[in-house]
Amino acid sequence: MARRIPSLNALRAFEAAGRQGRMTLAADELNVTHSAISRQIRHLEAILGVPLFEGPKNNLRLTEAGTSLLVGLGSAFDQIDASVRLVADTEEGALDISCPGTFSMRWLIPRLYRFQAEHPKIEVRLTASSRPVDFDRDGFDVAIRVGDPPWPKGAEVVPLFPEQTGLVLAQSLPQTAKDGFDGVPQLHTRTRPRAWEDWLHRSGRTVWNGPRVDHEHFYFMLEAARAGLGICVAPWPYVIDDIHAGRLKAPFGFTDSGHHYVALRRARRNRKASLFCSWLQEEADSFSAAYPAEQ
Repeated sequence: MARRIPSLNALRAFEAAGRQGRMTLAADELNVTHSAISRQIRHLEAILGVPLFEGPKNNLRLTEAGTSLLVGLGSAFDQIDASVRLVADTEEGALDISCPGTFSMRWLIPRLYRFQAEHPKIEVRLTASSRPVDFDRDGFDVAIRVGDPPWPKGAEVVPLFPEQTGLVLAQSLPQTAKDGFDGVPQLHTRTRPRAWEDWLHRSGRTVWNGPRVDHEHFYFMLEAARAGLGICVAPWPYVIDDIHAGRLKAPFGFTDSGHHYVALRRARRNRKASLFCSWLQEEADSFSAAYPAEQ
């Protein structure tokens, strides 16, 4: 069925005038004359057969029909704008990034101001997620993940850095044995359930068993470690600031976990995503060079 849509110019003129409340302001917004706005609105009223404004020229107000039309047009133009921005390959607009929450808080966000300074017209929108990437299902442009190949089909892979993990604890928590912590709670997180097992296997260390304490999120586990509530296994990027500040210590250093941090980008080229991934790779290279994991 064919759509019965009046002139888009007339609809834009009416929507701007109704939203701004004055035709002169609508004319400034659309970069046309006041008479052009007035003429387009009269044309629209003639097509619709109803008045859209009423009252004196210096105090126009929307009619009931005008109010109803403005509500619908506002939503429609917002949707058109969002759809155009979604496919437009420009260096401005929204860029949706999916990233593990703790990595965002502990590593990405403290550096993000540098990207925003270089590209102020790009709005970076972060979503916390560690689930498998599916670009057909999800609407984000770039996903930062830690893991191993094979990576999702249809994704371009931008390598960042390998992951090293180590046993960390608060400076105030004493070590009770040469190679272990007798009775000290072992902190775990449900988002990385094999972290302890993998670290023990790769490091060759033996840590005496203490009571197990599970935390729902990595961030909660790290906060518990900082508070001296136990020991945990954590990646170097998550704890580097705490170690340098003396809040945490890593008595056995850090060992390669076998995993890698990568940025996954949609195969379809996107200028904003390309700019972000190039910046991200430079930041990762600088981080690896300036702050190698303690051994």
